Amino acid sequence: MPAQKDRWVSALVFLLFCASSMPRSGSVGLQQEPSPQHYFSGLEAGKASLAFFTPSVSPGAQPFLEQVESSAEALQDYGISVVKVNCPKEDISRYCGRENALRKAFLFRGNRLIREFPTDALFDVNSIVANVLFALLFNEVKYVETLADLENIENVLKGKSNLVFAYVPATGTAEHRAVMEAAFVYGTIHQFVLTTEAALLKATSRDDPDVSSAWLLFCHCQQATDPAQPCRRTALGEPLTLLNIHRHLKLMGAPLVTEVAEDPEKVSTVHLQLGLPLVFILSQKETYEADRRTAEFVAWQLLGKAGVALLSRDFVDLNVLHRSNVALKTPDEGMPIQYLVLEDTDEVVTLVEDKNKVKQIQEDEQQEEEEDEDEKENSNQDIQDDQVVEAVSRDKKRELPLEQVLVLTEENFHSSLSEAARTVVLFYASWEAVSLAVLRSYSEVAAHLKGTPGVLLSRVNCWDWPGLCSQENVTQFPTIRIYKEGQHSVMYEGMWGTEELSSFILLSQVPCPLKLATMDEAEGYLRGEFPSELSSHHHTSLLGVFSTATSEAREAFEEAGNILSGHVKMGMYFEDDAMALSQKYSVSPPALLLARSGGRSVEGIALSKHSVQDMVQVIRYELLDIFPEISVPNLPQYLQLGKPFLILFSAGDISQTESKEMLKLAKGGAQQAFVACWLNL
Repeated sequence: MPAQKDRWVSALVFLLFCASSMPRSGSVGLQQEPSPQHYFSGLEAGKASLAFFTPSVSPGAQPFLEQVESSAEALQDYGISVVKVNCPKEDISRYCGRENALRKAFLFRGNRLIREFPTDALFDVNSIVANVLFALLFNEVKYVETLADLENIENVLKGKSNLVFAYVPATGTAEHRAVMEAAFVYGTIHQFVLTTEAALLKATSRDDPDVSSAWLLFCHCQQATDPAQPCRRTALGEPLTLLNIHRHLKLMGAPLVTEVAEDPEKVSTVHLQLGLPLVFILSQKETYEADRRTAEFVAWQLLGKAGVALLSRDFVDLNVLHRSNVALKTPDEGMPIQYLVLEDTDEVVTLVEDKNKVKQIQEDEQQEEEEDEDEKENSNQDIQDDQVVEAVSRDKKRELPLEQVLVLTEENFHSSLSEAARTVVLFYASWEAVSLAVLRSYSEVAAHLKGTPGVLLSRVNCWDWPGLCSQENVTQFPTIRIYKEGQHSVMYEGMWGTEELSSFILLSQVPCPLKLATMDEAEGYLRGEFPSELSSHHHTSLLGVFSTATSEAREAFEEAGNILSGHVKMGMYFEDDAMALSQKYSVSPPALLLARSGGRSVEGIALSKHSVQDMVQVIRYELLDIFPEISVPNLPQYLQLGKPFLILFSAGDISQTESKEMLKLAKGGAQQAFVACWLNL
């Protein structure tokens, strides 16, 4: 039924457009009545008519009469008759007896007067048709003056129907007429809103629109089910004509994303029928949800410019490269579908908006195949400081040293996890920019950790093995997980740099917290000598000391260790001589012993709060350096303190004197007021 109604609306608009485009001859549509009495006696209930009353001879009204006669057939298309009523000399009725009445036109529905129009407001066919339809469509077309008025109407429509908002610089213009004619057809489907206020148009747009031109916005209120959610607005990018409005509303009514499971050569949508391209996002069952979200995002960006379809590889045998992820079908007959490899959604949008983009992409791909790999190494000045840009620009055509990284597939994934105590797995997508950057860091981590016992580094390309990634619940790229003995896994959520990744993998080797059995082990732990796996790892050592009476604090410390695993080097000592160990550093259990610089400096900290959350917060705070060098990885940790920064800027490393003076300042009473730090310019 909705499709049938849509076809009926389209047919009606087409007929109206054809009728309005046909040349008129004479005044076939103009009716004449000999007197007002004769006119009123023949009015039919519910039928609209535009009447003007004039003496038999009225030379001054001749220009107006010519325009009214020209508009008669146009109004007749909408069931509105145009009547010229002669006023006998002796008639002194309301419409003939008053001189000002002879300078007006009157709109009736049945015998009820709807509106009076001064003849100078009906100066041509466009103004007559626009003003008459505006008066008759009072409920279908609301006039608003402020943004608050528009938003109030949108709020009423949310979750129910959509809104068509039109701005015209003045009423009675060709654009005003086009809006009214569209409202006549679509007024029962969408709420139309009209304004002539330039300030309101500017308030609805992020850009600075040209207020001398007419504008039309389609407001998607039906999809805004949450009252706080704004209605998306899609502007008509063409001149405001009846045919363009119909075309725009037709596109807005089409499905946002069309799902297809047939040969794309056979697919036809309303977009292709209206002369617009169709973009296919290639998908498969394992990545369907992510591909659907991508398709919807692209569809909103291209709304009114192109259609978007989700093409399933599972049902269609495509003889194209497996890495191809986008296809473009143009409305031009005989043009083949172009299959491309695009790296992000911006490229898809540019593909449609720039007609030369397809040719350019194909030429670039051909050029990349022919280029010598070594040419790119000649110029380093273009390499950016940004790691993603650097990785993509440097490594796009260069083989990465990944010999130390095992390639995992669906066949060897589970068996490989049991080969080492700790298996590090990088889940990535070979077409995605950040994945390429992380893959470079990952290769450096593999070289750095080469020969480390009990650690296996591996990778899974989710573009080749989407089923495996879906099975492991990988929903974003890249993702790194460490599997312990092939079972429980820990996800890495830190920075993607080589140093940070290496540190996380090494720290994940040992339990967190590590339970120490003797006083010698505890002392060796504080000196950085124990455990042996971390002896070369210069991290601050944190040791929790607990007596048998402090079981609550000990349990909270263990849970905090689970949360901080991979990020902190934590040990725990709760033997009978724990009191003696803590008193050596002037604290009593429960307490933290913090060993910096290989145990040369051990600080004792009493634990007064015993909840897990408090324990995590205390540990993170105490591990912060007193006078740190600010870097990308550690900046968020210091920002969380909510204190102002006192920064020493230095062109290179700071001197011992500078460091000594700043440490004095940082350790003084001002420590609670600000963060003293330095930055290497």
